[in-house]
Amino acid sequence: MKVNVHAVNFAVDGKLVDFVQGRMDKLEKYYDRVVSSDVYLKVEKTSEKENKMVEVKINVPGDDFLVKKQCKTFEEAVELSAESLERLLVKRKEKIRTHI
Repeated sequence: MKVNVHAVNFAVDGKLVDFVQGRMDKLEKYYDRVVSSDVYLKVEKTSEKENKMVEVKINVPGDDFLVKKQCKTFEEAVELSAESLERLLVKRKEKIRTHI
């Protein structure tokens, strides 16, 4: 799967990009028709500790899924987003399977 990582308001390091790529690749295990994904990493200018925002947009044939999570770290936000996407992709796969 092609993963595009976009960093907003900061410079992203290679370890974080590798983590995001690895976690998004695991989603293909749940639904193999994922075309690509766009991951937006943002740092909000707030005084709160949970100022790391992750938006993940997954492209599948006929639909797009968008998940937004805000946490203390990018890794935690990516993990929560991926878990939400796993549930969405499994639901989509079962929905398609019942129509065949």
